[in-house]
Amino acid sequence: MLAPLTTNLSRKGGITMILFLLSKHSTCALTSVSRSLIKPTNLSRPAVPFAANYIYESTTSKLFMSTDADISDLEERIKVKGDEIRKMKADGADKFSLAPHVEELLALKAKLEPAVDNSKKEVKTSQSGKVGGKKESIQTMKESDMTDSELRQARLAKVESMRKEGVEPYAYSYKPTHTAKELQDLYEGKLEGGEEDESADVAVAGRIMAKRIFGKLSFFTLQDESGTIQLQMEKSRLGDTFKNLKAWVDAGDILGVRGTIRRTDKGELSVYATEWTMLTKSAAPLPDKWHGLTDISKRYRSRHLDLIVNPIVRETFRKRAIITSTLRKELDAMGFLEIETPVLHSQPGGAEAKPFETYHNTMDMNLTLRIATELHLKRLIVGGFHKVYEIGRIFRNEGVSTRHNPEFTSIELYQAYADYEDMMELTERLVVSMCDAVSDSRKLPYGEHIVSLERPWRRVTMNDIVKEYIKDIDFESLDPNNPEDLEKAKAAARAAGVPKVDELTSIGYVLNQCFEELCEPNLIQPTFVIDYPVDVSPLAKPHRSKPGYTERFEMFATGRELANSFSELTDPVDQRVRFEAQAAKKAAGDEEACDVDEEFLSALEQGMPPTGGLGIGIDRLVMLLTNSPSIRDVIAFPLLKAES
Repeated sequence: MLAPLTTNLSRKGGITMILFLLSKHSTCALTSVSRSLIKPTNLSRPAVPFAANYIYESTTSKLFMSTDADISDLEERIKVKGDEIRKMKADGADKFSLAPHVEELLALKAKLEPAVDNSKKEVKTSQSGKVGGKKESIQTMKESDMTDSELRQARLAKVESMRKEGVEPYAYSYKPTHTAKELQDLYEGKLEGGEEDESADVAVAGRIMAKRIFGKLSFFTLQDESGTIQLQMEKSRLGDTFKNLKAWVDAGDILGVRGTIRRTDKGELSVYATEWTMLTKSAAPLPDKWHGLTDISKRYRSRHLDLIVNPIVRETFRKRAIITSTLRKELDAMGFLEIETPVLHSQPGGAEAKPFETYHNTMDMNLTLRIATELHLKRLIVGGFHKVYEIGRIFRNEGVSTRHNPEFTSIELYQAYADYEDMMELTERLVVSMCDAVSDSRKLPYGEHIVSLERPWRRVTMNDIVKEYIKDIDFESLDPNNPEDLEKAKAAARAAGVPKVDELTSIGYVLNQCFEELCEPNLIQPTFVIDYPVDVSPLAKPHRSKPGYTERFEMFATGRELANSFSELTDPVDQRVRFEAQAAKKAAGDEEACDVDEEFLSALEQGMPPTGGLGIGIDRLVMLLTNSPSIRDVIAFPLLKAES
């Protein structure tokens, strides 16, 4: 049954918590439902919003009414409307039919107003409510009228009061017996309204997200990692500790509570407390003091608050952990070994990117942070390992966008005696396994699109996909050594509206530029784009039947690259020529070009077996699997510009 007064999410973010209270399904199922109902903050976006665009506003202050009768009447109306929505969902109503009913339910919830008397009672810091001096005036103020500094003073005064009473406000440990979700699952379908399981003896621990106090009775909402559960606290059961509960406990505090299990008259499963313990007294209020954590930059900078008040953010990072764990399990089961390689490099290599530079004092060495793990992993293949991989942090000194962060996570893997065809099969297998681990379906919502990961995925050459947009030219038929053919390629590209082609020095570069400008943004469904020009693939093996091209693919979905793979170049002479071409570009001012890596060439001269290599951007893949529009939404602590 709906417990309407236990949520701390307002009209804009409240649908998620309402659906949580209505649903008896898992958080994953809830997420898919709530995404389909909540309106995005950017009203110009199409119908299916990004999860990360939701605004969550806390309304703990709205959990009070002026009279018990008003509360009971409103709770009953909310119950009726909640039952109606539940029935509509069970009957298969779509999101558009449900939306007005959910809006009505939100409107009812918005009518909850704070009671002045209760607000004054909750901020007392001792049994008498007086701590002397200037602090006494703070205790008589409503929290909504306090400044940040006054709120902190009031809470720290409660810490002082607790210690005077011999109570430690910062506990050393606590032993919960169950999580909130475990209790919800254990008692699903059990206990009638008003019924108590007197034989139960449970202990839960978590943060208090909301509280309602009615004289000798109070209801708290406790949130732990798994979800929320209601606490029913009565003076008749708690005795003298009840007045301390009212005087000392604020939203944001972390409590341990032991008791039996009871379902309230209105059907809300509750821990019926017999004792409570302050585990951590919060000195700062939850974001409801500022009407919710709505500023995107503040969410990223204060990720701990973002995680506290936004359950869907916690779910994103829980899924990320499952995704990387599944990836490791799959590769380990296939016989791959994870071997760590250096982060500090004497020279950058393995990709075209500008590195971060540093200096080692003792060794008197200029070093860079790695821009790829490729070259060291290949040296392991030379050394005799057949299947190796590394999931690690990569650092590139480049711009920031919704799909780029200066430090990000990737996996690179290498398999001896395999080629890029094998890597395509492996990519499909790995991505589908990760999808299955966090989703009940392989058809995923992403923004306004539905992305199907059902195998097999489309495979198309770069030349063929560009011909879909520039129909009057075939790049593969052009002679890369003929200046007139280069001009033909540039003219065709200019006519199609491709920018910056005049400065390009080869047909391969023109083809790649056409692909990036015309094709890449439209690749929403998973697609392998194969057979890249050798000009843009310095580490890939030449194509066995197409001169000027390589056996390379990139996998795209949602308009962005997610994976990159080669039949790896094993010819040391050819590799040196390509390194020297890169070094010439760097000497000419290209900050992303690499130098000649003599150590790698020396290893390659020992002989590397035919090898297939694959790199997958973990962050971008998590974006797809969690319907997140920005890379910062899936990196717990993204790099941000300093606040002025």
